[in-house]
Amino acid sequence: MAQLSDDCFAFGGELMTTAEALARLTDTARAVAEPEARALAKAHGRILARDVLSEHDVPPHDNAAVDGWAVYFDDLKPDQDTSLPWSERIPAGQPLGHAAPRGAALRIFTGAPMPGGEDGAPGPETVLMQEDCREENGVVTIPPGIKRGANRRFAGEDIKRGATILSAGRRLKPQDIGLAASVGRTTLKVYKPLRVAVFSSGDEVFEPGETLPPGGIYDANRLMIIALLEALGCDVNDLGILPDRLDAVEGALDTASKTHDVLITSGGVSTGEEDHIKTAVETLGHLNFWRLAIRPGRPIALGQVGHVPFVGLPGNPVAVMVTFLRFARPLLLRLAGAADIEPRSFQVQADFEYKKKTGRREWLRARLHTLDDGSVKAEKYRHDGAGILSSAVFADGLIELGEDVSAVTPGMTVDFLPFNELMR
Repeated sequence: MAQLSDDCFAFGGELMTTAEALARLTDTARAVAEPEARALAKAHGRILARDVLSEHDVPPHDNAAVDGWAVYFDDLKPDQDTSLPWSERIPAGQPLGHAAPRGAALRIFTGAPMPGGEDGAPGPETVLMQEDCREENGVVTIPPGIKRGANRRFAGEDIKRGATILSAGRRLKPQDIGLAASVGRTTLKVYKPLRVAVFSSGDEVFEPGETLPPGGIYDANRLMIIALLEALGCDVNDLGILPDRLDAVEGALDTASKTHDVLITSGGVSTGEEDHIKTAVETLGHLNFWRLAIRPGRPIALGQVGHVPFVGLPGNPVAVMVTFLRFARPLLLRLAGAADIEPRSFQVQADFEYKKKTGRREWLRARLHTLDDGSVKAEKYRHDGAGILSSAVFADGLIELGEDVSAVTPGMTVDFLPFNELMR
């Protein structure tokens, strides 16, 4: 199992901007997942560990782009109909097998290889669509106006032999699988799924479905984190709810660090007498609190249990979601071997008023709606509290307000991060 160097998340400064935090995560983290060969049909969603080079041209031969008639352009009359005899067919996958004669047309179908000429000379280079021609009694009538080389695809037009078609660090999409198949690949070298252990801590926290005692709460954060991790393709091990005992927390962390790539929890890392996670992590390794200039979200705890990364997210559920998506997600993608770790944002118009302090970055839960004129506007949830998880269900994504923004007014352009971009 690959590991990180000692205390790579150490940070001794005061408030850190989002841009600085993301840059530090990018600079300090590296892939810890191990590579493996994976059958192409089972590689979707995995992260490439090696560049993919093509050993073939695609297409492998010149071929017809349409169903029609292959001819020598020089056999055509420039300003009137041309009539040519035909007697041979070239289906896809069945080369003609001999030189194409001059002064004749050949029936050809989409994808069929273009034939060569006599004595190694070039063959027919132009294909007429069947809809543009007339055929009767073995003679094809071709109208004037076609361009030389029309409707012909060249060998290597899509991919040249030796070209890099997919780069290491790419998270494979369905079209990537198709592209790899088009050059004949049967396996790809990809990273194994990141092995992540998730647990909660606290005698006040209970599993959904249990009877809550006075003062108890249901554990929403852990299950939400697990779902977010699975959306990233991680191999997740749910360690459940640990009791508020230092020996239990320390033992669980120590054991999990032996078989996992990352450890994650939410809450429980403050300095309270019952918050044993902080003490346990510091006993087994290092713990650093990153004080970020953000809202929602309290300090994120980043550290290591031995050489295994530890991420301590805040306790409020919306803060958990936001800090996971904007900070833990890029860290996890980098540890998993991904090169592209930043989500794409889109600009939309605000349909609300909002005031904020400058100097910090904020994320508002919002959903989009399309107006009659086709413009898209963002509607903010009515409450902003970090504990109001229903706001995330209401929303289509997050409006991200930079440190320099002090207010939002209706019609103002804002950056929008859709959940379907962040939660994948």
